[in-house]
Amino acid sequence: MSQHGTEQIQVRTFGGPTALFEYGGLRFLTDPTFDGPGDYANPGRPTLTKTAPAGATPADLGPVDVVLLSHDEHADNLDISGRALLADVPLTLTTPGGAQRLGEGARGLADWESVELDRPGGGTVTVTGVPAVHGPGPREEVEPFTGQVVGFVLTGQGLPTVYVSGDNASLDAVEETAGRYAPVDTAVLFAGAPRFPVLFDGEPLVLDSAQAAEATRILGARRVVPVHHDSWSHFTEGRDELEAAFTAAGLSDRLDRDWTRRA
Repeated sequence: MSQHGTEQIQVRTFGGPTALFEYGGLRFLTDPTFDGPGDYANPGRPTLTKTAPAGATPADLGPVDVVLLSHDEHADNLDISGRALLADVPLTLTTPGGAQRLGEGARGLADWESVELDRPGGGTVTVTGVPAVHGPGPREEVEPFTGQVVGFVLTGQGLPTVYVSGDNASLDAVEETAGRYAPVDTAVLFAGAPRFPVLFDGEPLVLDSAQAAEATRILGARRVVPVHHDSWSHFTEGRDELEAAFTAAGLSDRLDRDWTRRA
């Protein structure tokens, strides 16, 4: 159960899917992408075009204890700078296949598999892998084209519940997670409705704005920090669409105030 304290965790976003937050005295970074704008080859898949620089460099971050990596196979979730950063991070949690590819320092989490991390002041933080599907339709039909993806839930004694969706397009996966963890205090939702005409008839590979609002309702999320909605040309919905969808759903008060204040 979510334990709502008076203080919320601070989530800093840097463009694309990359966000930094402290939880239980540990510093977590999601899907590190710090390379500059340009075209990024994606062997066997469409080229990805980055349109804006990241809001920070790896050197600006300070120490990172854990990277929560939804998947390692796409440059908009792990780029060259991000891979280099992993070498300086004690633990990367990702998909089972990703952990094999990344090697030392990486650990894969299957659905509902957990790892306990020691907190600096005593006690533990539990990180659990939760379902994510990187496209429309059943996982077994999607993964051959877009690969395996994992989301995360963070819990701890006296701490709020945090959900990090990863590149997920499935509200069924959100329902499964909500069935075990709702309500959540903070949801870091990957959105942006990325599309490619050659994949799934152009259907979104990650939540669109209306689905992000619906995921918020399903999770009972008290606060939402949207990521993965800017800085790449294949993201088809951005800040304006997200704010409109949350307003239409009567959930605009759930959007993180720091996020809504950013230009």
